[in-house]
Amino acid sequence: MLFSLNGSPAFRMQKGRGRTSRIRRRKLLRCSVSRGVKESHKSEFIELRKWLKDRKFEDTSLTPARFPGTGRGLMSRTPLQVGQLIISVPESCLLTTDTVIRSYLGASITKWKPPPSPLLALCTFLVSEKHAGDRSPWKPYLDTLPEAYTCPVCLEPEVVNLLPRTLITRAREQRSRVGEFFTSSRDFFSSLQPLFSEAVESIFTYSAFLWAWCTVNTRAVYLSQRRHGCLSMEPDTCALAPFLDLLNHSPDVQVKAAFNEETRCYEIRAASRCKKHEEVFICYGPHDNHRLLLEYGFVSPRNPHACVYVSRDILVKYLPSTDKQMSKKISILKDHGFLENLTFGWDGPSWRLLTALKLLCLEAGELTCWKKVLLGEMISDTNENASLDITRKICSYFIEESNAVLQKVSHMKDEEVALTNQLTLVETLWAEELKILQASATILGSPNCALAHMTPSSGGVPS
Repeated sequence: MLFSLNGSPAFRMQKGRGRTSRIRRRKLLRCSVSRGVKESHKSEFIELRKWLKDRKFEDTSLTPARFPGTGRGLMSRTPLQVGQLIISVPESCLLTTDTVIRSYLGASITKWKPPPSPLLALCTFLVSEKHAGDRSPWKPYLDTLPEAYTCPVCLEPEVVNLLPRTLITRAREQRSRVGEFFTSSRDFFSSLQPLFSEAVESIFTYSAFLWAWCTVNTRAVYLSQRRHGCLSMEPDTCALAPFLDLLNHSPDVQVKAAFNEETRCYEIRAASRCKKHEEVFICYGPHDNHRLLLEYGFVSPRNPHACVYVSRDILVKYLPSTDKQMSKKISILKDHGFLENLTFGWDGPSWRLLTALKLLCLEAGELTCWKKVLLGEMISDTNENASLDITRKICSYFIEESNAVLQKVSHMKDEEVALTNQLTLVETLWAEELKILQASATILGSPNCALAHMTPSSGGVPS
């Protein structure tokens, strides 16, 4: 969020000081905007600090702030050096299945058969504690959590339908999984009725459950825990870490994160330097923007791992419909895993995409050479040129599609004001994909473009 510096000392200087003063003002504005606005004075963070301190948490290097582009995050109070401990969250502050089993829910969970999953235990605890409000000992932490999330499972159907086709499928699968998870858990929720004065149906609603599921899915850190006999055999590796979970993602940073058995704290150490008053990031992993949106509800601009996925129907869109060997070619690609993860990246079409198209472009007498194609060998100039031509057409098609969707989203933002935030998220995703496609088009349009020996995409982002 941009903020105004009007009235600050930098803007009280006399007019007519010339070019030097204007440059100084612009530099100050840029610096201040990039640093963000501190939020440590807000009541929810004051209460969180007190709550954390009571649980033996101490932190002097980070403070909550709001930054342009990333929103709420953590700002460095001092310069951070490589190897320096950024944050250390005591075990007493972590919300894990141990927390749940030790709580008032423990007896009910222990008795329930079949055993509930670790994820269900965490979700149930979050819904219960949020319902408890001021009575919850976890209230200071819960008050810092988002009221709503922007994972595709939370988006309106008309917004989901605007996503890239491969992501629409995954979004619908996610929605179906969460819906089935909730439905299959209703009997367990009913068994908790003796713990509540209100009807459990009014407490464990789908919206409350969805909020809890998103909280765990988007904010939990990895923490391997001892297995509880009263829980199912599913992996028990999720822990919520108050304050630490304010750290935002950047694909460009490296950190070392793990639970320290000696200090009994979850610790994060810097693997790169960070200047004073800059936002401190962690990396959630080398994820493309589809994965980031699906799992975390955001898109990372200039993400070096971002790509545009090519689905099977687009793969064959520009191939001759008269090719009698097409079914056999598709079967070969499927059997060898070449119908998945076909992409355009910042450095052009992926090796997998090119290989799939080269095999699809084999002429009748060349199909016996399909193994050589999958091994990366050149078959003929005709095959190379044909696959390159179709690659260009597919890229051009995607560029046209991206522009069309962006135009549609822009119109919808004017008409559907209530969906502005969701539509802006979709708009950001498509804008990033358009940049990738334009970069690929430039590479494919180069007179020296030679794809015969192209290797798998390195994922670099042009400066």
